[in-house]
Amino acid sequence: MLLLVTAASGGAAPSPASSTIADGQRDFNWEIGTWRSTVQVLADPLSDSPDEWLQFTGTSTVRPLVDRRANVVEFEVSGPNGRIDALNLRLYEPQAQRWSLTFVNMRDGLLTPAVYGGFRNGVGEFHGDDQLGGRPIKVRFLITRVGQDEARFEQAFSADGGTTWETNWIAVDHRVRD
Repeated sequence: MLLLVTAASGGAAPSPASSTIADGQRDFNWEIGTWRSTVQVLADPLSDSPDEWLQFTGTSTVRPLVDRRANVVEFEVSGPNGRIDALNLRLYEPQAQRWSLTFVNMRDGLLTPAVYGGFRNGVGEFHGDDQLGGRPIKVRFLITRVGQDEARFEQAFSADGGTTWETNWIAVDHRVRD
């Protein structure tokens, strides 16, 4: 169960019509809808193993929440190596003028530490800290809107504090039209 809690600030909250959207709170509006996803996942990231990429295809459905200041991505893909069912909860933080992206893999039901950031010059860049095999790593997530009906998502890990990055997840989404 997910609980969202809001606190009153003492003043009236601005209405959607009067609030500014220049601060980034509508950055994901373009993505609302259903997408066909083609995914490549590095089998053993940050290892000395040869690069083996696993292939998956399926759908990604983005639904708006709370007047589009939040959204949830339902992600379902499968391939020869199995299935990935996941959620991505994205929340806009107006005070910081940034987004937090928190992923959950439905296999284990655990939330990953969030990555934080926003869009600049058409590219979303989000950073955070996590662990891989018990060691601390940095995480970078990039979102590039290739066109009106295509987007690219890349995740990379760094074991050296962000000096070098190894891409381990590439998804290309194409909008599903009704």
